[in-house]
Formats: sequence, structure tokens, C-alpha cells
Amino acid sequence: MRRPLSIMRANADEGWLEFLYKPVGAGLAHLARRSVGDRVSLLGPIGRGFEPDPERSTVLAIGGGVGIPPIYFLAEKLKDRSASKLLVLMGSEVPFPFKLGESSSGLEGIPSDVSAHVADLEAWGISSRLASNAGYAGCYEGVVTELARCWLAVLPPERLEDVQIVSCGPMPMLAAAATLARDYGLPCQIAVEEYMACGVGGCAGCTILVRTAAGPAMKRVCVDGPVFEARDVFPL
Repeated sequence: MRRPLSIMRANADEGWLEFLYKPVGAGLAHLARRSVGDRVSLLGPIGRGFEPDPERSTVLAIGGGVGIPPIYFLAEKLKDRSASKLLVLMGSEVPFPFKLGESSSGLEGIPSDVSAHVADLEAWGISSRLASNAGYAGCYEGVVTELARCWLAVLPPERLEDVQIVSCGPMPMLAAAATLARDYGLPCQIAVEEYMACGVGGCAGCTILVRTAAGPAMKRVCVDGPVFEARDVFPL
């Protein structure tokens, strides 16, 4: 069966897609053994993605683990929008699979020794910082949502009114992002990770409980998501 993978980069003019994944399990191990020129069966893109609020121009993007690729994808799509300001925070317990650099300038609220960034994002004019509990140089020691709280904590009310959060990662991280948004009164969209079988909404194997106007309902991640409002997945 197919495996659900997030697109990290895409170029429609040149006709290519780029994925980032860890070959854990038989399916992804099989995919990792493919060579240039091999054919693979794809279905997509499916579902709905992030839809940043145009009324809030500052996007705090938080990615963790295998939730990093959609954040990278979103950053590249937003980099040319002059009206958008973007801060990307990424967390990982394994080495970051990007070329990293060290920032010489600080970011408000971020500890001065947290200087590691993703080189591509900085080249695009996008500020980024990294978090890990693995002791990597220049990374915040702790979870990435704690690093996000450091930044939010120093923003004055008029700046907070312009901020929105988007996040993708494991459920505990998304729950922490939802709490962060609730604490600071910010809108937050989350991309949920879930196993999928058919990918077209027929098998209902990827459903999660979501709050709706009509009450609690089971929603299919593959077609109704994977992006949901954080408050609907993690209600008070």
C-alpha cells in the first residue's frame, strides 16, 4: 500500500517533487531503495493545506520531526510575499537533514546561544532557529514549542495581534502548539500526522475526533485535513 508523505519542495515548471522521510518500516525502506529512472505509483496531492490568515502578516511556523517538510514547503511558498513575515522554528532529536549555518544576529526573546539556522531559509530572508534535546551545537536545549514561547513572551500586545501559528509534527507537539496559541490568544492551524490506507476518504481509517458547529464529529485526515484549526482538535 502507498505511504502518506508530505511534499517538501515542488517545481511545477521543471516537473519535480521532493520528499523528506525516514525509511522506518518495510514500505519506506522499499521506497528508499528506488533508483533514478524507477517508476513509483503516486496519488496526490490530497487533502487541504495551510491557509494563512491574510489579516495577520506574521507567521510563526513550528515543525517537529517528520512534520518539518510541510513547514519547509510553506516557507518557500511564502518567501516571495512581501506582506508576510515568517519565523520558522524546527525541532528534531536526530541530525537535521539540511545545511545549517550560525546566525550572527539575535532574535528577540531567543537565548543568545541559540544560533543554529537552516541555511536555505536564511538565504531566502526567512529567520529560523532550531531546538533539540540531543545536544546539537547552537540548538535550543528543549522542545521546539518552548522555544516558540520564548519568542512570543517578549512581544508587545500590538505585535501579538499580528501573529498566527502554523504547526506540523507529532500529536504531543501539536497539543503544545495549541496550548501556546490559546495562552496568547492566537489563531493556530495544525497539520495532523495520521496513517492512511486509501487516501481518498473511502476507508475512514485515518479519522480523528474534531469539534464542529454541530458537535463532535469524526473527520478524515486524508480529505478533511490534514490541516485543521487547533482549537477544533484540542478544545478546552
